[in-house]
Amino acid sequence: MKIAIISDIHGNYDALVEVLKKAKLEGVEHLLVLGDIVGYYYDPDKILKALSNWSCDIIKGNHEYILETLLTNPSLDESIRLKYGSGHREAILKLNEQQLKFLKDLPEKKSVKFDETSFLMSHGSPWSNDFYIYPDCDKHIIEKSDSKEHDFVLIGHSHYAFAIKNKNSILLNPGSVGQSRQVGGKASWCIVDSKNKCFQMISTDYNVASLIAEIAKKDGDIAYLTKVLIRN
Repeated sequence: MKIAIISDIHGNYDALVEVLKKAKLEGVEHLLVLGDIVGYYYDPDKILKALSNWSCDIIKGNHEYILETLLTNPSLDESIRLKYGSGHREAILKLNEQQLKFLKDLPEKKSVKFDETSFLMSHGSPWSNDFYIYPDCDKHIIEKSDSKEHDFVLIGHSHYAFAIKNKNSILLNPGSVGQSRQVGGKASWCIVDSKNKCFQMISTDYNVASLIAEIAKKDGDIAYLTKVLIRN
């Protein structure tokens, strides 16, 4: 079975659409979604609808926790917007109670197996939802991420795609679909073949023009939201 590993969509529907088109062409049958459906950008409703058409497992990212915080304490709206854009605000406006409950009830980690290939799904790290792991981090952090029970330890959060072979498992970050911090206009993700454990890191082009226009309307005072989309 071909399985797509995706993470950090962050409300960027234009990017997700292109990834799902490519996934279908590649014969992907199942999605593993590593959290951060919301945050930064503006179409979590369309994203949840698109994902509902696929067989998938989904876990919670740190931005789902930020959304919960905003729901509990609306006075934090502007401070959250200034740091992360209006994505959480848009989620509250566009998602119904059932969808918000779905995001709240997502597990923080999940262990899944297909054929003879096992995966540990996590967002930041296997021990913390909000811990950043980069490909050049200290060796002990990489080794701490190893698992004797899984073939792949999956992480997102850093928006940097990489794969590192540990003693017992492969630590794999597919990068970010919605806001790559390596190059703009690219959605980063990965396909794993569960029959032979081979994997392919993929970078899919998408058009950032309409999203940049929406940023200008909603968050024109936050330069980073646009700069990261056009980064070389």
